[in-house]
Amino acid sequence: MMVGLKDVARVAGVSASTVSRVLTGSPLVNDETRARVQQAIDALDYRPNRVARRLRRDTARASLLGLIVPDIQNPFFAELVRGVESVAQRHGYMVFLGNSDEDAAKEKRYIDLMRSESVDGLLLPASSDIAETVSLLARQGLPIVCVDRRLPKATLDTVVADNVSGAHAAVDHLLRIGHRRIGFVGGRPEISTSRERLEGYRLALDEHGVAFDPSLVREGDSRQASGRALTDELLRMTDPPTALLVGNNLMTLGALEAIHVLRLRIPDDVAIVGYDDMSWALAFDPPLTAVRQPSFEIGARAAELLLQRIADPKRTASLVMLQPELVVRQSCGVGKEGAIRARARRHLRAAGGGRSPSAATAPA
Repeated sequence: MMVGLKDVARVAGVSASTVSRVLTGSPLVNDETRARVQQAIDALDYRPNRVARRLRRDTARASLLGLIVPDIQNPFFAELVRGVESVAQRHGYMVFLGNSDEDAAKEKRYIDLMRSESVDGLLLPASSDIAETVSLLARQGLPIVCVDRRLPKATLDTVVADNVSGAHAAVDHLLRIGHRRIGFVGGRPEISTSRERLEGYRLALDEHGVAFDPSLVREGDSRQASGRALTDELLRMTDPPTALLVGNNLMTLGALEAIHVLRLRIPDDVAIVGYDDMSWALAFDPPLTAVRQPSFEIGARAAELLLQRIADPKRTASLVMLQPELVVRQSCGVGKEGAIRARARRHLRAAGGGRSPSAATAPA
C-alpha cells in the first residue's frame, strides 16, 4: 500500500502542509517539528512522488536532466555519462538516462518520454535524423546541449572533442614512421564525428604529399561487427594498407578480430591506431596506440553548460572544443624500416609464400 503525505502527517501529528514544508526545506518549520516529521517519514519509509512534489514547490524545476546516448556499451559513452552525473549530482540534479542504439525512432521516443517527465534540460549526441526535432524543441524553450556530435544547422550549446586534430595526429604519426598506404575504417558517415575524423585523415595525407585513395576508406555503423568486416575487406585487397586508423573503440575491437583471423602480425604486417583509448589497451599484445578523448570532461562540461542554459535561457550559444591526445604505444612499430620490411613480406606472400600459422596475434 502506497504511503502518502497524509499518512506521514497523521503519524507525526501535524498538518499535511507542514510535512510539505519539511520536504521542501522551508525555514518556517521549527527544529522539533521537523525532527518529528522526519521520524514519521523514516518509520513509514515514505518516498515523495517527484511530480507531486514539484507541483508543491515554488520553483518550476524538476531537478532532472535528460541524457540520451547512442550506445551505452561503448566505453566512451559510459565515461561521458559519469562526467554528466558527477556535475548533476553536485548541483542537486538527477540524470534520466536513455540508450538509443543509434535508432532515430527510439531517440525520438526517449525525447517524448523525457519531456513528459518534465526534464529541466536535455543532453544528447544528436544524429542528423532528428535535427529538426531537436531544433524545434530548442526554439520552444527546452534547454538543450549537443554533446560529442554537432548539429551544423542548429544554434545550440555544444561540447565536442577536436576530431579533425585527433585523426590528423594519428595519421601524421603513421606517415612519419614510413607508412604510405593507410586505411581508414570509419563510423556512420552521416554523423559529425565520422566526417571530421575522415577530414583529419585526408588533411594529414595532403600535408605529406600522399594522394588520397578512396579505395582505402571504409565506412560502417560504428559497431564491432562492422569494424571486423570492413578491416577484413581492406586487408584482403591485392595491395592492402600497411596501417589502419579505426574510427572508434568498438570498431577497433572488430579490426583486431579481423587481423587475428587473417593471422597477421601487429605491427609487422599491419600497424593500427584506434580512435578512443581504452582502459585495457595495455592488455593487447602489442599494446594499442590510440587517440585518447577526454570523455569524462566532455560529459562534465556539457552538464555545466546545460545548467548555465537553464539558469540563463537567453544567453548566446557556446561551442566548447576539447583536445584529444595521441597515446603512442607499440602497435604502430618503431619506424620506416619496419614498414618497408612489412611490405616486402607482403609481396613475398603474394608471390606464393602464403601466411604462416605462427604469425597469429590475438588480443591478450
